[in-house]
Amino acid sequence: MFRAAAISRSHPLALIALLVLLFAVPALSHADDKPNLPRYASLRVSEVNLRAGPGTKYPIQYVYHHKGLPVEILSEYDVWRKVRDWQGSEGWVHERMVSPARTVIIKTDTRTIYRDPARDSPALAKLEPGVVAKLLECSNAWCRIGTEKQNIKGWLLRSEIWGVYPDEVVQ
Repeated sequence: MFRAAAISRSHPLALIALLVLLFAVPALSHADDKPNLPRYASLRVSEVNLRAGPGTKYPIQYVYHHKGLPVEILSEYDVWRKVRDWQGSEGWVHERMVSPARTVIIKTDTRTIYRDPARDSPALAKLEPGVVAKLLECSNAWCRIGTEKQNIKGWLLRSEIWGVYPDEVVQ
């Protein structure tokens, strides 16, 4: 206290600068802690309750039974995440139920997965709607995915999957 009083009498600008630094540094250190929203993630476990609100007191609207299912995190409240699934259902899940691991799901029709990011590339397999795959990379109109059960890695058009933003680059 004595030092601050001495500084303020002799150099009022120094005291102001010190106060600015004291309050600005903690704010700057937390600037990167803000969540990147919206963002894609996946379900960490094979049974996840989708609730009407952010807490266990809210009713369960739906129970997911697919580990790795992609979800879009729309907002956060304490330890709860508001998510949307590929069919448009929204609700709240506990943060422990989501993983930052990226997955995608095949949308409406059976899709061909290619060896290279081009339609004239050799076809590796056909994937049915609802198949979930790991998202490996995306650039331009193509995304490289990997299926777990079939152990296939290949390319398909970004527009044929759900779980990646239109202009997002994934490396």
